[in-house]
Amino acid sequence: MAIKIPDQYLDLFRQPAFATLATIMPDGSPQATPVWCDFDGERVIVNSAKGRVKDRNMRRNPHVALAIVDPKNPYRYLEVRGKVTEITEEGASAHIDKMAKKYMNVDTYPFRAPGEVRVLYKITPARISSMG
Repeated sequence: MAIKIPDQYLDLFRQPAFATLATIMPDGSPQATPVWCDFDGERVIVNSAKGRVKDRNMRRNPHVALAIVDPKNPYRYLEVRGKVTEITEEGASAHIDKMAKKYMNVDTYPFRAPGEVRVLYKITPARISSMG
């Protein structure tokens, strides 16, 4: 069952607030990566490249956690624990350009590698915690 993200924290998805994404390695240990994130009104969206550690981890074990810290107030944050409920390449290339505009104020994502395949991971919240 999806949990609703409280309205007072939705602004974190409208500004360039970095999230730390925690995934689970094959040996059960945690792996954390700073990521750009988005929200579609129901699910948190993370965009990455196929074959990266977080991609392999989320395909193998869909349970993740994200912590988004307010860049204007580091004592205000939102934590989302949930499950990756959709993995798709559809729309991922356009989405990374959208995120580049939000986070870098450029029209096109500048760090694409030749042959890179972009992937969207849609995370359904199961538990929310917050402060501030």
